[in-house]
Amino acid sequence: MDSAPSLDPGSPRVRFGAEMRRLRLAAQLSQTAVARRLGCTQTQISRLESASRTPSKSDAERLDLLYGTANGISFTGIREHIVAQPGGPTWFWNWAEEIEPRATVIRSWDPLLVPGLLQTEAYARQIFNLEPQTTPEEVEERVEARVRRQRILDRENPPRVVVLFDAGVLRRKVGGAEVMREQFDHLLEAARRPSVSIQIVDPECLPGLAGAFMIAELPDGQPATIHTDSPAKGYVTNDHELMTSIQERYEAIRLWAYPERVSLKMIEEARREWT
Repeated sequence: MDSAPSLDPGSPRVRFGAEMRRLRLAAQLSQTAVARRLGCTQTQISRLESASRTPSKSDAERLDLLYGTANGISFTGIREHIVAQPGGPTWFWNWAEEIEPRATVIRSWDPLLVPGLLQTEAYARQIFNLEPQTTPEEVEERVEARVRRQRILDRENPPRVVVLFDAGVLRRKVGGAEVMREQFDHLLEAARRPSVSIQIVDPECLPGLAGAFMIAELPDGQPATIHTDSPAKGYVTNDHELMTSIQERYEAIRLWAYPERVSLKMIEEARREWT
């Protein structure tokens, strides 16, 4: 049975869900029927309507196509208010939905974890589960967002993805042994893609201790953009001075990387250890 959102009616996310539900009922459609049209699950529609999931850009665009603009509602416009909320993850949306999908090359460095683009659902869920003050609904929302990001790897012309991560990641327990084995299987499978390159970095690489980052090269002469990470938030910029600094650091880290053939053998050996 449908239930309307019961949160603060002034919230843009609640308004998004309420308008979704109102237009769906006016069109005499079930949540399952809308899910089929949007290419997602009934559960995802339910979470959007109950405001327990933040809509993606594609969610909003597909809803605008489904219901048209004659109804006076722009789901894309409402979503812009959601991600612009004070403290909201505007930086994340900018990167994951505006920069990453347009990139021709994505280079990343991570000293602590398997990079998000190559994480399994179980590995990602374990990370988000341990985030302080995070609800189960928020965990699933973040896992779904991570899976959506990874779809760029399945495109007909995917970006070139060059991944560097610290050797300590191979033995940093995230979840149980089963989660780790599945994650390493996924890495080995991803490395078979012509567009993906994975290299392990020697743990004595001191230039990498400054933190994780990504570099996106964009088409048509657009300036490259970087994303740097921190416990509080990410930072996205194409500032030339900062870009040069990050690129120099990336090259310094790469000098400590094992060849890809050696790196994949290290992943295989680490997988056997997780029994």
